[in-house]
Amino acid sequence: MLRTLTAAAAMTVLALPALAQGAQVAFGGATQDPDAPVEVSADQLQVNQSDGTALYTGNVVIGQGEMRLAAPRVLVVYVEGQGRIDRLEATGGVTLVSGDEAAEAERADYDIEAGIIEMTGNVLLTQGENALTSERMIVDLENGTAEMAGRVRTVIQSGGDE
Repeated sequence: MLRTLTAAAAMTVLALPALAQGAQVAFGGATQDPDAPVEVSADQLQVNQSDGTALYTGNVVIGQGEMRLAAPRVLVVYVEGQGRIDRLEATGGVTLVSGDEAAEAERADYDIEAGIIEMTGNVLLTQGENALTSERMIVDLENGTAEMAGRVRTVIQSGGDE
């Protein structure tokens, strides 16, 4: 019991700088491939040829490699004149899953070419039994890392009682 309390106290002290300034954590790892094809399914699709966008609504699920993103509304913006996706803008409550890691937020913007996903608004990241919350998280798919900022809070499971 004393060892568990000591470990918890040590983790709290180590996490204090993260609470004030933000935290960098692993996310997605080496399984992500920003160059992999993007597959989208939804209840409805509206295409706007004049501005090069496609709006998916209703139970939208986007897959790329082993990563899945789900949201009620996703705007797909294409690179002008090239027919390839430039970025995705997901809103209305977003869930991003990669392996056993999952993140939730109010909004997610995915820059396909850069391999960067920015999630904002009540971000919750779960990694196994551990959880982190913040207002903003930027995921770098190439490096398999995420940076959290905006009052970061971490809950780390100690592994049981002794």
